[in-house]
Amino acid sequence: MYRAIIEHCKSHGVVLTEHVGKDVCEKKETTDVEIYERDMEWLLSSDVVVAEVTSPSLGVGYELGAAEARGIKVLCLYNTAANSNKSCSAMITGNKTFTTVNYAQLDEAKKAIDSFVSTA
Repeated sequence: MYRAIIEHCKSHGVVLTEHVGKDVCEKKETTDVEIYERDMEWLLSSDVVVAEVTSPSLGVGYELGAAEARGIKVLCLYNTAANSNKSCSAMITGNKTFTTVNYAQLDEAKKAIDSFVSTA
């Protein structure tokens, strides 16, 4: 589903982290420092952040906090169909600066993205 969400986001602008939707991660000779600096540069150049938060990730959580601290608008998407026995973290849903949308079907995620980007 990540790839489909990324493809839809591309209809609204440049997706800087397109690589996260690939099935296979290519091993490159990149240091942790280089990854951090690159990802923070991408974040700071962003107008908005669209984050799929169904699977917990320390890196995504860090980036969401950094986006919030810099006043970058954030949309968090949570797939209830993929995690029917769990709910999204209260650290996400309780943050009133984030827009959080639960979805079960891809079309719901696309509509949420369209609505978010049109008002951002």
